[in-house]
Amino acid sequence: MKTVRSMLVRAAIALSFAALVFDTGAPARAASADELNQLAVQAYIYAYPLVTMEMTRRISTNMEMPGPSRAPMGQFALLRSYPDASFTDVVSPNADTLYEIGWFDISKEPVVIHTPALNGRYALFPMLSMWTNVFDSPGTRTTGDAAQTFAVTGPGWSGTLPSGVREVKCPTSVFWMIGRIYSDGTPADFEAVHKLQDAMTAVPLSSYGKPYTPPAGTVDPAIDMKTPVTAQVNALKGTDFFAMFTSLLAANPPAADDAPMVAKLKDLGIVPGQPLDTSTLDPAVVAAMNAAPAASLPIMKSQMQSAGKIVNGWAVFTNLGSYGTNYNLRAFIALIGLGANLPQDAIYPATVAQLDGTKSYVVHFTTMPPARAFWSMTLYNNKQYFYDNPLNRYTVSQRSPFVKNADGSVDVYVSNKSPGAAKEANWLPAPAAQFNMIMRIYDPNPNPPSILDGTWTVPAVTPQ
Repeated sequence: MKTVRSMLVRAAIALSFAALVFDTGAPARAASADELNQLAVQAYIYAYPLVTMEMTRRISTNMEMPGPSRAPMGQFALLRSYPDASFTDVVSPNADTLYEIGWFDISKEPVVIHTPALNGRYALFPMLSMWTNVFDSPGTRTTGDAAQTFAVTGPGWSGTLPSGVREVKCPTSVFWMIGRIYSDGTPADFEAVHKLQDAMTAVPLSSYGKPYTPPAGTVDPAIDMKTPVTAQVNALKGTDFFAMFTSLLAANPPAADDAPMVAKLKDLGIVPGQPLDTSTLDPAVVAAMNAAPAASLPIMKSQMQSAGKIVNGWAVFTNLGSYGTNYNLRAFIALIGLGANLPQDAIYPATVAQLDGTKSYVVHFTTMPPARAFWSMTLYNNKQYFYDNPLNRYTVSQRSPFVKNADGSVDVYVSNKSPGAAKEANWLPAPAAQFNMIMRIYDPNPNPPSILDGTWTVPAVTPQ
């Protein structure tokens, strides 16, 4: 009996040891449909900026030769005048600066960019990673008025740069430069800016200091060049959206701080560096992916109410351009204003509620926005583009010939119909439908009165 008992004890010990060595734990509980739906929404919001950037890149570079708003990879598109109501390449465009836009692939070697001396003119040349973070912002505020030459290097690059060329590290293999040079909008001033634009160069490091002719681009006829980018992204089937997102992760790695989100993505079959084969996924995962766009977009749009400080009906964002793990805000900005600058360079107050074009409004400025570079207030239709109007007036700004009140204040009239000849100089035409407005304060005054510390506030948009 004792022998049998001892054998049973030894067997139990052996079985316990085997369990410790070989058991991988009880099977994980399968995620419920609700849990998968919630995860897919989180993943969609996290992925939205990267997919939007890629779609923007494809459309913007689908050219053989550079044009005014699009150019092949590695070349600058030089906007020679302000965009008009037909411009839909980027949501929320501005009519204050001339753009110098370029997409660059630095997966194989760095690109060396030269910007000329500015001769006292305000300019800004921010560069964004594929996750929409500004990783460097040369220009008047940061590097001053002198000419600049810098090499943008990709993840993992190591090497030697020529003398006089500073290194700018980019966390992704593709980046987007959205240069802006201020102009007063007159033909003579446009011409002066054109000379600065023409002096900008971008060459691969291996061709630096040598004669260089950029290769012609290629045109993919399958790319839709007419439908706005956000409309194309928002229309993607969920599985197609996530397949594109997964394909982009290898060359555009997530940040270290994204590790918790990356770990969650595995439950959807998304692993950086591995293709996503949706045909092998659990049907419940596929269903959650396909439900994600419709469920996510309202969440993204709702950020207007919470991401910025609400002042007089405007959302004032002082945390754009570098988002960390604030994925909701990053996705919201990709949706309504892709390419936002750092707050030190620009503040973008935006009306919180959609305004009604069947009504008339007035914005009363006791004092004008405190900008060291320039300010403007721009009106956008319900698709976030300029409203086509007979005056071709999309914005009011410090350049506007305002009629001032007796006390020096200014009333801006926002309406579909003219407020009358005496007030038309202060009129910002609006559609007879929903619209919104965004104010731009470039190089905001860091000292009071300042929008940065709240000592200057945006005036309310008041119905008349």
